[in-house]
Amino acid sequence: MQKRVTKAVFPVAGLGTRFLPATKSVPKEIMTLVDRPLIQYAIDEARAAGIEEFIFVTSRGKSALEDYFDKAPQLEAELRAKGKDELLELLQSTDMESGGIAYIRQDKPLGLGHAVWCARRLIASDEPFAVILPDDVIEGETPCLAQMVEAHAETGGSMVAAMEVPRERIKSYGVLDCESDDGALVKVRGMVEKPAPEAAPSNLAVIGRYILTPQVLETLGTMKAGAGGEVQLTDAIAAEIGGAEGVYGYRFRGQRFDCGSKSGFLQATVAFALSRPELRDDLMDYLRAQLALDSAAQ
Repeated sequence: MQKRVTKAVFPVAGLGTRFLPATKSVPKEIMTLVDRPLIQYAIDEARAAGIEEFIFVTSRGKSALEDYFDKAPQLEAELRAKGKDELLELLQSTDMESGGIAYIRQDKPLGLGHAVWCARRLIASDEPFAVILPDDVIEGETPCLAQMVEAHAETGGSMVAAMEVPRERIKSYGVLDCESDDGALVKVRGMVEKPAPEAAPSNLAVIGRYILTPQVLETLGTMKAGAGGEVQLTDAIAAEIGGAEGVYGYRFRGQRFDCGSKSGFLQATVAFALSRPELRDDLMDYLRAQLALDSAAQ
């Protein structure tokens, strides 16, 4: 029986340069889809998967991210005095239990692999752990990480979330070379980071959810920065291939939004707004009007 996955690492040290000038003073992870910041979607997904300890790998200028998960006594008192119980309950749902959240610093921008390695002292030598990239927002009936945790209980080893992407976009992803494929679960025999489309072994791309063995942390500790001066997490996971437990790709059920890009962030905003009954009708009327104007202009 596999050990439960109860810890998750959230690499949030990036500068968010694609969203400048907004991210000059506001961490990208605090930017909101409708009325919830990106990081809240990631935290809610982790909680739904049974995660109990949350490890944030941060950098200078991320204090607003830390403040977001702290209590706000003055605001709570004001809402309570005004009888705004629903808003009070919503606010309190963002609080994190004392001792359940940890912040560590990534002192140099050496990439995702290095950011995950920074959490090594908070991960036991015998426990698997999750990694969640908040830029990837995944909407599904069952949260993505919960799907993966269930599958990992059967397979063990390391597991990455995977989805098929158009060939022309392959160069932006880590890509899986599949040994076997049963539909949802893929046994991995190789991983290639950002290959040219014509050289890619498949169009099955790695998305920002991982369940990793502690051995991956040891491997990361021996790696030197590669292309772009970064330590690649993909390379450390690939070192697990052929081991006793192996590496798996998991085709999750749900829709993924790349909120690391402006277009993906806007698409997610529209999608999540349309899913809200109190917003849907007004937004649909606006979108239909804009489409009619665009058609008339053509």
